[in-house]
Amino acid sequence: MLEIRSTGSLRSEGKTLRGYAAVFNSEADLGGFVEVIRNGAFRKTLESGSNIRALYHHQGDALLGTTRGGTLQLREDTHGLAFTLALPDTTHGRDLAVLVDRGDVAGCSFGFRVADGGDRWEQRGAQLVRELLSVDLAEITLTSDPAYADTTVALRNRPALVLTDTRRLWLETCE
Repeated sequence: MLEIRSTGSLRSEGKTLRGYAAVFNSEADLGGFVEVIRNGAFRKTLESGSNIRALYHHQGDALLGTTRGGTLQLREDTHGLAFTLALPDTTHGRDLAVLVDRGDVAGCSFGFRVADGGDRWEQRGAQLVRELLSVDLAEITLTSDPAYADTTVALRNRPALVLTDTRRLWLETCE
C-alpha cells in the first residue's frame, strides 16, 4: 500500500524548485497518531538508484521530473530529504512555477511504502507515535496542503550558489 505524507514550503529559481520533501525528527499529527521521520529513512531508496518521480498533487498525469531523467535530484542531509527539480516547459510546470512564486503552493509531500521493520510504533501516554526508519520512496509531490508543515520549496530566479559547507541549503532559503 502506498502511503502519502505532505510537508512545508517551496522555493524557486526561475525554472528550478529547491526544498525539502521531508524533514527529519519533525512530528506530524496525522489524526490517530503522530509520525516522525528519522535520519536515514530514505537512504536505501536513494542508494538503490530507483526511479523516483516528482508530481503535482500526487497526480500521475502531472509529471514534473524523474531521477532517471536527471530532472529531479534527491539527497539526504542532516535536515531531511533535499530536492532540486528542473521544471518542465509544460502546462503543469509553468502553472506550478507561478503558484510557488505567489506562495499558493509552498509545501511538499511524498509517497512511500514501508517494508517489515521499516517503522516502529510506540504508545507515549495517550499518544500513539510511529517512527519511519526505512521507507521505499516512490514519489515526491508539490502541494498546497502539506501534512508536515516543516517541508519547504521555493522558485529561484538566479543561478544556485556554489557553497561547500553544510549551511548551503539554509543560506539559499534566506535569499
